[in-house]
Amino acid sequence: MEQKSESRAWRVLVVNPGSTSTKVGLFDGEKPVFTVNVAHEAAELAKFAGVSDQLPYRLGLIEAALGENDVDLASVDAFVGRGGGLLPLPGGTYEVDDVLLDHATRGANGVQHPAQLGPQIAHALAGRCGRRAFVVNPPDTDELCDEARMTGVRGVYRHVHLHALNLKETAIRHAASMGRAYEDCRFVVCHIGGGISVSAHDHGKMVDGADIVGGEGPMAPTRAGALPVAEVLDYLEAGHSVAETRRLCMKTGGFVDLLGTSDALEVSQRAEAGDEAARRAWDGMVYQICKEIGAMAAALGGRVDGILLGGGMVHNKGLVAAIGERCGWIAPVTAYPGEFELEAMAAGARRVLDGAERPRRYSGRPVFEGFPCFDA
Repeated sequence: MEQKSESRAWRVLVVNPGSTSTKVGLFDGEKPVFTVNVAHEAAELAKFAGVSDQLPYRLGLIEAALGENDVDLASVDAFVGRGGGLLPLPGGTYEVDDVLLDHATRGANGVQHPAQLGPQIAHALAGRCGRRAFVVNPPDTDELCDEARMTGVRGVYRHVHLHALNLKETAIRHAASMGRAYEDCRFVVCHIGGGISVSAHDHGKMVDGADIVGGEGPMAPTRAGALPVAEVLDYLEAGHSVAETRRLCMKTGGFVDLLGTSDALEVSQRAEAGDEAARRAWDGMVYQICKEIGAMAAALGGRVDGILLGGGMVHNKGLVAAIGERCGWIAPVTAYPGEFELEAMAAGARRVLDGAERPRRYSGRPVFEGFPCFDA
């Protein structure tokens, strides 16, 4: 494996496609050289039948932005794209190969999301200059312990969709601040933004957490969170469609359904100003986050080295204080406002280029396919 020269930092370019823009960052070692948010016209995106059909359009705009910033692709050592469209897989840094690229292109997991374009863009840019392309801790990272997968219905198992990239990077950084390795620690890690993930990390693996697009976890600005099944059945029988209910789990639930907005700052301000509906929604969300933190602490046997809070809403000091008041008895609560997604992708590539981590190969099979004792 190629070894890093002590006199030179690796130069890594990362791309993180979103619904209406693509974030691009260039790093020299840990230092960001530049970041840019390449906007995409909604009217242009609407012309494409599927997410992957957007590739030439987005790629052209990204290459133009790189040219405007005098980025020579030949100077880049590796390219990293946000992983999407993949089947459940263990965490780590994956080299983009034919199987991974095919699954990302067609959305093998059945979810059409702009993150699918990440591996495709990274692979295309890397191909321009003969470099390597990676994805790091994709959204479908699944390291659940067996106990966390079980339900009381034969053939129905729990899966996870979490903010794996930011969750793991937050844990890695906090462990380093303690002078320890992530693989030696136990953390409860939360991402609190437009979506909310609460996860249990045990010696380098994310052993429990919620399927936040499947109707689990705390409610969030755009997601309903966990719902009582009997009430959902009544909701469907009252004439609401499966598609509508699914959207509540993924895009139109939470603050959007309750208050008509996904703006968490607006909701918190309305709550502070005496808006009763906003106060109940905000307090309910905080309560559910805290309850989920307690559940993840129990999954770790109560041996927790820290409770870590990341995501955009963590800029709200009142939110952090409320979580600390309810959960601080479990372990120290530390806030990391915002997210480290671009930095996390670059760090994953550097670990491979340094030889500190071996790149994983995507198997093309889900990491979990059932328990033989129930499915044979």
